[in-house]
Amino acid sequence: MAWYAARRLLQLIPVFLGATLLIYAMVFLLPGDPIAALGGDRGLPPAVAEQLRAQYHLDQPFLVQYGLYLKGLLTGDFGMSFSRRPVADLLAAAFPTTLKLAGLTLVIEAVAGIGVGLWAGIRKGGIFDSTFLVISLVLIAVPIFVLGFAAQVLFGVRLGWVPPTVGGNVSFRTLILPAIVLASVSFAYILRLTRTTVAENRTADHVRTATAKGLSGRRVTGVHVLRNSLIPVVTYLGTDVGALLGGAVVTEGIFNIPGVGNLLFSAINRHEAPTIVSVTTFLVIVYLISNLIVDLLYAVLDPRIRYA
Repeated sequence: MAWYAARRLLQLIPVFLGATLLIYAMVFLLPGDPIAALGGDRGLPPAVAEQLRAQYHLDQPFLVQYGLYLKGLLTGDFGMSFSRRPVADLLAAAFPTTLKLAGLTLVIEAVAGIGVGLWAGIRKGGIFDSTFLVISLVLIAVPIFVLGFAAQVLFGVRLGWVPPTVGGNVSFRTLILPAIVLASVSFAYILRLTRTTVAENRTADHVRTATAKGLSGRRVTGVHVLRNSLIPVVTYLGTDVGALLGGAVVTEGIFNIPGVGNLLFSAINRHEAPTIVSVTTFLVIVYLISNLIVDLLYAVLDPRIRYA
């Protein structure tokens, strides 16, 4: 197990370097000067512009810039924003809100997706199964920003059940609608994944044997069907943690939630290249760590993975 964990850690290094290099290149090699854009239509005095370029190492060759950026990351320095605030401080202020939103989303999609998927798998081909298959297809097909705006207008503005925006009032009540919107796509995937694995496992030999021994239907479903069906679902949920943090960019922008997604959304609108790179790198690190934890847990559940 120790060798497997060490091998997985070593595999993360080239992935991290490749991802950060790509992000850095995409932001800093794009046409346009981020320092010139900072001054707007009036522009910045040449002396100030040169000082800012030197401060953000933009007067250095690209590989030197990237090397200095990696050196800062190794010491926990995510750089400075154009507003002269450490990006690490901005992340520290925003991350708890995003973590709360992601946690609430994960609970909603797991409980609803597994529950509905189990019911649909047991009654495969029935009206309940067919209805939720159609609903899941609609949820997958509709872009999340369309769903977010529709939910905001209907439940926030027309019906007044929840505040249409969150702002500084972050609580589980104000986050429930954004969490439902963010959970909608993953709910559809978990429903279909659970439904398929439950339907397959119900016809497995060990399930037929358990039924022939006279075990109750509830025990057969709970012990012999659901346990085996949850292994791929749990794996999906683990990898979805990182995706949720990235997917929160749109949702936090729509509902004005002061989280990491909104921080990135605002940085893109203001063309703040250092903040964009650092926040995206932070999301990459979170995604890699969550995938590493899932891989290790999966190896614990199924020892054959360690030797694959």
